[in-house]
Amino acid sequence: MGGAGVAEENPHAVCLPFPAQGHVTPMFNVAKLLHARGFFVTFVNSEYNHARLVHTRGAVALAGVPGFRFDTIPDGMPAIDDDDDDVTQDIPALCKSTTETCLEPFRRLLSEINTSASAEGRPPVTCVISDVIMGFSMDAANELGLPYVQLSTASAVSYLAYHHYNLLIDRGIFPLKDVKQLTDGYLNTPVEDVPGLRSMRIRDFPSFIRSTDPDEFMVGYAIKETERTASASAVIINSFADLESQEVATIETLLGLPKVYMLGPLPLVSAPHSTAIVSGLSLWKEQEECLQWLHGKDTGSVVYVNFGSIVVMTNEQMVEFAWGLANSGREFIWIIRRDLVRGDAAVLPPEFLAATAERGFMASWCPQQEVLNHPAVGAFLTHSGWNSALESICAGVPVISWPFFADQQTNCRYQCNEWGVGMEIDSNVKRDVVSALITELMEGEKGKAMRKRADEWREKAVMAAEPDGSAYRNFDELIRDVLLAKH
Repeated sequence: MGGAGVAEENPHAVCLPFPAQGHVTPMFNVAKLLHARGFFVTFVNSEYNHARLVHTRGAVALAGVPGFRFDTIPDGMPAIDDDDDDVTQDIPALCKSTTETCLEPFRRLLSEINTSASAEGRPPVTCVISDVIMGFSMDAANELGLPYVQLSTASAVSYLAYHHYNLLIDRGIFPLKDVKQLTDGYLNTPVEDVPGLRSMRIRDFPSFIRSTDPDEFMVGYAIKETERTASASAVIINSFADLESQEVATIETLLGLPKVYMLGPLPLVSAPHSTAIVSGLSLWKEQEECLQWLHGKDTGSVVYVNFGSIVVMTNEQMVEFAWGLANSGREFIWIIRRDLVRGDAAVLPPEFLAATAERGFMASWCPQQEVLNHPAVGAFLTHSGWNSALESICAGVPVISWPFFADQQTNCRYQCNEWGVGMEIDSNVKRDVVSALITELMEGEKGKAMRKRADEWREKAVMAAEPDGSAYRNFDELIRDVLLAKH
């Protein structure tokens, strides 16, 4: 069933991720699954990110394999004034730009693929798989009469939280009445009777509502994109039934869809298909030395720290995290991106570096899934982006969460309050709190209970990803009932 022999009758999926690391990764996992089922795949990156991938992976790796090719469209963003452009773009600006400028380039790309298909020995496009927040592409797919499937790279709970922005507007919660409400405890106000969600406070909704501006772009954008999902041929979500079946059932009801296809956890489901194509699309060069450093460490003894691809913090916040790690007395791996600190280079105190020289390892990026799966890792200090949250569940590693923005607050709430695998750090981070939470997670009774829950979730995630598990059954149905229905 491999994608090696490309014949005229093969289906051809064009996969279009939103151009940020947390969106590229799950879409690439879906693309690998399609390729393994005999689909010809065209994977469409932004020109900016493609250049970054060539920098990290090399042009040869991105040349593709039989039945799998990479292509690009511009994202409409101005060039970044940086030595090698190896930084994350401004996400709200990127959302605005892709929405306003990318339809025509994508339309042209589909036309070019179809026009040259026969001459280049590949089939014409038969379906489009798009990120939920690249919804402009629906128009291009509809014009060609193609099945159009959207991938939600967020959790089901955070999709619902975005979808319910209208509810917050109707109840007068958004916009905020005064900027003081950001700091006076108002955000802790419970929000009752939210369909599909439990025990929510204002602060647990995606962070774009923390604004006094009724025209806040990201609020209107989230409402438009989640509502447009109802017009897709189908929706994929990177989750599994044991974790979020009730939330997915609510999404189906709200959108009027017969089925939302849970294909997760994609990190596990796609793993057997990583050898045929480049293994991953990391926008940063991964430092494999992290894994070598972990070898020989005691089981569960290391704290892994990574705030993802987008989070930025002040140097003061970074220093508080640093001394929290130092004062915990634990060994740690800390991933510090070159653009982690807002507006400046990251500067760690020499005293911290000296104090932790024998028990700390710092790198600019790493193969996260492999690190989390290493038996030495016992805790994950994270921003609770959905990829990281799901990868920690797959690895059975409990978390200490410092959510930064967007859906991370919602994921954190469920990790801590519903799934029993997390503890939250306040946004105003203090070193004593960091060290105390690490100690509690690694040694305390609450940490013991969290590790037990994390291991239970890991077993359920593995079951979902088995060849006869729910993810593959859902994938079979998606192909049969949607992707090949018009082929």
